[in-house]
Amino acid sequence: MDKNDLLPIGEVAARSGVSVPTVRFYEERGLIASVRNAGNHRRYGRHVLRRIAVVRAGQRFGLSLGEIGEALATLPDDHPPTKGDWARLSKVWHAALTARIDALVEVRDGLTGCIGCGCLSMTSCPIYNPEDAHAADGPGAQRWPAAARE
Repeated sequence: MDKNDLLPIGEVAARSGVSVPTVRFYEERGLIASVRNAGNHRRYGRHVLRRIAVVRAGQRFGLSLGEIGEALATLPDDHPPTKGDWARLSKVWHAALTARIDALVEVRDGLTGCIGCGCLSMTSCPIYNPEDAHAADGPGAQRWPAAARE
């Protein structure tokens, strides 16, 4: 990679619309990579701007950084993703997002009558948890439809 194609972290942050700590965080998570110059400063290839755009798009779609990282692992590290790369990646994301949307619609339509009431009716509430059977699963709502947890 030509050293003229390398950008300092501040320029990457400014051009990608994220903060410098966010650029560092993405690098720590393995979503982007840098090289070090003679002064031990981080330098990023210009293609990192496109990878950050993919990360931000994935986050806007509601994907976790883990899911985004899995997708980025299928893309080249040394140049920007191509239109074909994006098409392949978006097919995987499309299926995951469709499953989430279906799960949210099911929850929305099933809870219309009791959202916020706290009744936990033993006969009609879809999230009722008899004898705290889900306590072992950790804190929070544990009866979320299985498709939404995957």
